[in-house]
Amino acid sequence: MTSEAPIKQQSTTAYYGMAVASFAVALAAVVIAVLYMDVDVWIRAFLAVAMLYLVTSSFTLAKVVRDRQEAGALVSRVDQARLEKILADHDPFKTP
Repeated sequence: MTSEAPIKQQSTTAYYGMAVASFAVALAAVVIAVLYMDVDVWIRAFLAVAMLYLVTSSFTLAKVVRDRQEAGALVSRVDQARLEKILADHDPFKTP
């Protein structure tokens, strides 16, 4: 019994470039907004630290979600292989 391996989806170079550019533009916009706000320096510093914390937390969350998804796919493949082995070894017409 053969099973079809799931097709691994790969993002294109254009999609990757668009994601990087979008992140850079958004980060630059927030940095410029914080720098040019008409508030005290300590408020700008607080907002800058909060922005950096948000960015690092976003990267961490994305990595955790990806890692959990990859782990789930691996467990699913192992379970599928076990089921295929059981089905291949089972002969309903075999007499004991």
